[in-house]
Amino acid sequence: MDDAERAARGMGVRREVLGDAHVDRAVAGTTPFTADFQDFITRYAWGEIWSRPGLTRAERSMITLTALTVLRQDEELAMHLRAALRNGLTPEQVSEVLLHTAVYAGVPAAHRAFAIAARVLAEAGQAG
Repeated sequence: MDDAERAARGMGVRREVLGDAHVDRAVAGTTPFTADFQDFITRYAWGEIWSRPGLTRAERSMITLTALTVLRQDEELAMHLRAALRNGLTPEQVSEVLLHTAVYAGVPAAHRAFAIAARVLAEAGQAG
């Protein structure tokens, strides 16, 4: 598979997971300075990693929520919480992921993630 095919596959997966509105905003905001980065994440993160057959999208979302909680990447966490719901996670599953993460990553990080998740779930009309 060449780069153009990876980019096309990646853009399709990116849109399915994050939604057209988010991707359209990211693409519209691309500048000459960020173009290579946008291309990189589309081809590699979405066209290679998120496209692999070994895990479901829901499982990938669980891993992603954990990593973003540990790294305290609040904006990315909110975005991927919305993606997790799109990938089929329930509010109860999100809660379990964050509770499990608290044991291994620390209560303060999970506490922050629960607050972000509560806001995202409320915005999505899925308050737990």
